Amino acid sequence: MKGHRTARVAEVIREVASETILFELKDPRVKLVTVTRAEVSGDLQHGKVYVSVMGTEAEQNRTLKALNHAAGFVQSRLAERMRTRFIPSITFVLDKGVKNAIEVSRLINEALGKTPPGAADEPAAEEPPQAEAPEGSGGAPPA
Repeated sequence: MKGHRTARVAEVIREVASETILFELKDPRVKLVTVTRAEVSGDLQHGKVYVSVMGTEAEQNRTLKALNHAAGFVQSRLAERMRTRFIPSITFVLDKGVKNAIEVSRLINEALGKTPPGAADEPAAEEPPQAEAPEGSGGAPPA
C-alpha cells in the first residue's frame, strides 16, 4: 500500500514539474528540458525530479542551477495540486540515461558500419537509373 502511494505522489510531482517548466517558468536559462521521471522518499518529505537537458555540459549545468533555483516555485504549484500535510521538497537532478542511450546507439551503429539515414542512400539511388539507361534502349527485357 505504501509503495502505491509513493508512486502516485511521484507521478503528480513529475506532471506538475513538467507543466510548470513548460508553461510557467520564465527563466531564460531554462531551455530544452524534458522531465523524464520523479522519485519520492518513503516519508513523502523529499522528491527528486530527473530532467534531460539538451546542449553542452555548461548549458546543462546552467539549466540545472536555474531549475533548482525555481524549485520553490514548483513546490508552490505542487501544493495547489496535492492535499497532503507535507509537500515534498523538490530537487532537480540531471538524468544521464537519455544521453547514455543515444551514445550507445551511436556506438552500435558505428561498430556495425551503418551511416546516418539519408547519407549513403541518395548516391546509391541515382546510380542504377544511369546504368540502366543504355541497356533499356534495346526495347523488351531479355527472355
